[in-house]
Amino acid sequence: MNVYPFFRSLLFRLEPEQAHALTLRLVRIAGALPPVGGLLRRCFAVPTRPVQAFGLRFANPVGLAAGYDKDGLGWRGLACLGFGHIEVGTVTQRAQPGNPGPRLFRLPQERALINRMGFPGQGADFVATCLGGPRPPGLVLGVNIGKNKDTPLEAAAEDYGSLLRTFAPLADYLAINVSSPNTIGLRRLQGRAALDALLGCLAAERQVQTARSGKSLPLLVKLAPDLSNEELDDALEVITARGMDGVIATNTTLARPDLRSPHAGESGGLSGAPLHRASLGMVSAICQRTQGKLPVIGVGGIENAAGAQAMLDAGAVLIQVYTGLVYAGPGLARQIVRGLAV
Repeated sequence: MNVYPFFRSLLFRLEPEQAHALTLRLVRIAGALPPVGGLLRRCFAVPTRPVQAFGLRFANPVGLAAGYDKDGLGWRGLACLGFGHIEVGTVTQRAQPGNPGPRLFRLPQERALINRMGFPGQGADFVATCLGGPRPPGLVLGVNIGKNKDTPLEAAAEDYGSLLRTFAPLADYLAINVSSPNTIGLRRLQGRAALDALLGCLAAERQVQTARSGKSLPLLVKLAPDLSNEELDDALEVITARGMDGVIATNTTLARPDLRSPHAGESGGLSGAPLHRASLGMVSAICQRTQGKLPVIGVGGIENAAGAQAMLDAGAVLIQVYTGLVYAGPGLARQIVRGLAV
């Protein structure tokens, strides 16, 4: 019996950010109390379906996208829900409040969200502290990184480089976020010249960290679904030339495809079911353009096994969920893995 619709009806009486903070607090407590975490792991046990990607072994192809646990507060509890990997962040070098509220809106008719959060968070040092210590066995942990709002674009590489140095010893991979629509100018870093300069600096910094630790840290680039064909070609050429390990496709969209909910006109990035078609198309395009040589994590509007299977069939090696978790509930990873084709 699925009781989540009842709890969702209660959560949806709260403002979206309040509801999110409450659920994150609960999973944080679960992760800190071994008996509770053990109970959750038994309740949400997921069949093992290993995937090799980026030189890492994932217990299953379903991950939690960045944005849900921005400050690394609840990832140990979230790991009890069966995810093969969890991506915390987006983390900025310095703490910042993000954009003014209200900045998160539900679109229940479309099973979607619109957010204009603007990378609120406690900063890199705080998150690094939260990521230290024991890790749930078998979990792959990624960290999504971005520049501070007040960092000029021409100085963005300094932010990203500092974040790489901070999280290289703590993360299994880093996701370079140059595609959020909610930090002014950030998406300009997807342009050929800006992206080449940024990734060149990060590739050099990774070499330094690899020499020190003997561990090569996979670097993935998270792209927007709103890129033109020419912009996508430029980005992929740079990503490949600079030796990046993969792409996350996609971030939220500025498009508003046939929305009817009262909040449809709010500014910000749209996620959830209406994004699925665009993200699926982007995954397919990337895989075709790179002939499958650049691994892709597919994310956008996945809320069931059918949506996940479509992403994998389009060429994705892994998938991530976020908005689907809000609407479908904590059993989503288990449901997806059980429903994937053998």
